[in-house]
Formats: sequence, C-alpha cells, structure tokens
Amino acid sequence: MIVTMLQTGIVPASPQENRQNASRLMDQAPGSDLYVLPEMFSTGFCASPEGIAEEPPYPSLQWMTDEARKRGCAIAGSIALHAGDNTWRNRFCFVHPDGKTDFYDKRHLFSYGDEHRRFSAGDRRTTVEYKGVRILPLICYDLRFPVWSRNREDYDMAIYVANWPSGRIEAWKTLLRARAIENQCFVCGVNRTGTDMTGTYPGESALIGPNGNTIADCGSRSDAAVTAEIDMGVLERFRRTFPILKDADKFNIG
Repeated sequence: MIVTMLQTGIVPASPQENRQNASRLMDQAPGSDLYVLPEMFSTGFCASPEGIAEEPPYPSLQWMTDEARKRGCAIAGSIALHAGDNTWRNRFCFVHPDGKTDFYDKRHLFSYGDEHRRFSAGDRRTTVEYKGVRILPLICYDLRFPVWSRNREDYDMAIYVANWPSGRIEAWKTLLRARAIENQCFVCGVNRTGTDMTGTYPGESALIGPNGNTIADCGSRSDAAVTAEIDMGVLERFRRTFPILKDADKFNIG
C-alpha cells in the first residue's frame, strides 16, 4: 500500500485555506492509496470549540469525501466537530474511495491543554480494513498511553495524527518508534508545522517499520508530501520469525 504523509502548516481557524493547501499537496504526490493529514487539520488544535469546530454538514468531511472519490484513494485525518449527540468531538475520519467513512473519537483528551473541559472523550477503539491492511486510528495524546494502543493481533498499522509541539518533539519521535517495536506493526505518525497562539510545531512526521526502522520521514519541512510503501509481506515474515505478540500480557481497560 502506498501512503503519503501530508505534513501541513495549518493556518489557525481557516478551514478553506487549509483544505486548499491539502489539495495542492495531494496534487504534488499523485497516485497514493492513502493520504494522511494531521490532527484537526482544518482548524488547528482548539480547546474551546465554539465558533471554530465544524457544524453539520461538516465541510471538511465533505471535502475529504469528494477528494477521495475523485482521486480513487483513502484520506485520513481528524476534525474538531459538533457531533449529533450535542457533544464536541476530536474525530478521526477515515474516508474510503467510495465515500464510506469510519471514525474514531479521541479517547485521551489533552487535559494539560484543557481539551477535556469542552470536548467529550471517545470510549470505542476502532480498526479499519483497507487494501488488505488492518489500521488502528489514534490521535496525538493517545500516543503516550501504550495500553490503549496495544496490538491484540487485530491491526497491522497504527496511524497517529497530531498537533505535537516543538518542546516535546523528542518524546514524539521516541514514542512512535516504541509503539512500532512493542506492537510489531507499521506506525504512521503525521504532525503539523507552523505556529499558533500556544507555540510552534516542527513536523517530524514519520513512517516507522515493525523493527523500529524509519521507512520515510518529513523532517521539519513545512507543507511536505512524503510518500512511501508499506509491504505486508515484510511484516508477516517478521511476525512469523519473531512471534512476540503471542507472549503479550492480557488486560482489561477500565
């Protein structure tokens, strides 16, 4: 499967501009099976959603659907939105080429940044199957909580979309690698660049292999589209010859 990481310099609270920029980047990297955008790619991270988060019919989700159908690909990323149950959600949307959408609501809300005060946490872990790859969608702060990310032999690639700032970027890079190694999976981590009122974002998006090797990365480039291939044959052989998942601890999540 061909994956393109879209490391965008998000303009705060400017959905149309951010969508246009993402379309331009996809034009520069045609032919991918999957394009992955950062967390809250249309607005930038917001802890106070009123006036910023999207209302139905969710223009950014409609844009993802239109682009996926037009390009014959899948598109993934998270959107801040007002959900049908009258809650605010940080929602990971995975849009298939036919327009079908799978979603995951961020479980670990970033209380340090007050995300928990207005947003509601998800309580459902989701896996998506696409082109023979089982995918676990996750969002930013989820990366710090390995139990929620634990491979139950139910996924092959974890995708983390993020607004991860410069001051904690070494943690981002280290944890992406750790999640790939401990779960014997591919990890695709897509972070933003640019600035907002809280600080700067350095990118460092990366696709990591199951033994912790870097397959591709975006470095600190702003508005970068970096493409790489994940090889399921490599993953299956690695798991077969070094079968650590069968020895994993059992647990229940409260």
